[in-house]
Amino acid sequence: MSRAPASALPVLAHRVGGGGPPLLLLNGGLMSMAAWEAVAAPLEARHTVVRCDFRGQLLTPGPPPPTLDGHAADVAALLGHLGIERAAVAGTSFGGLVAVKLAASRPERVSALAVLSATDRVPAGTEEAALADKLRNACRAAAAGGDGGLVLDTLAPHTFSPAWVAAEAGTYLHRRRQIAGLPATWFRDLEALLAVLEGLDLRPDLARVRCPALVVGAELDRTFPLARSRALAAALPDATLETVEGAGHAVVVEAPARVAALVETFLARVGREGEPA
Repeated sequence: MSRAPASALPVLAHRVGGGGPPLLLLNGGLMSMAAWEAVAAPLEARHTVVRCDFRGQLLTPGPPPPTLDGHAADVAALLGHLGIERAAVAGTSFGGLVAVKLAASRPERVSALAVLSATDRVPAGTEEAALADKLRNACRAAAAGGDGGLVLDTLAPHTFSPAWVAAEAGTYLHRRRQIAGLPATWFRDLEALLAVLEGLDLRPDLARVRCPALVVGAELDRTFPLARSRALAAALPDATLETVEGAGHAVVVEAPARVAALVETFLARVGREGEPA
């Protein structure tokens, strides 16, 4: 891959591994690229896997763009920086929303789309909208010097399955301490990132996606319930829906082997269908 000329947009912090056709993995809102490790490792056997942090996440300076379109432009600039003209894109939660925007606005850049634990819209008055408001309030309090760990405490019941929380109590406490120790700028940037969800409606974008798509819903997801994954799959022109049973919203953390297998099977099928007869 040859590098393209430098873009006017900042280059997102990123990591590249493996070899083969390019696959871009896009983070959820509170993630950093390291959280993909257990998913990325098996995929790197057959793909050049690119991971990144969005502007405003841990490794890329903020502030974040005020729209999903801005994040999609950042991602397109990263692909250009890496000399990647066209890639498969898999995004979870917030990253899934950005992936949809990228595929709809720049169809020539996206060969296949995998959307995990995401949604077609965030209607006012729903549990999803209320959660986003609670998280933004927790971010404001943390940025003002409060307990940053309350951000994770607010999110956790909607994000992790009860079984995962019970089995990974030590991991949860460790992650809580890590978040509580982050600087005020991280919480301000997270609040700005979450503001994009207010009144979100991707339905006009979904009809513009032309590449094959995989939608993965998590059975116990309370952030974006399984009904939202079904709506996504129904609205995309060429989509397959898969459900990960027993997992919560953080499906890439709770069931990484299953996620990697679903993505790999999907990409292999798309590759076979794209071969000359």
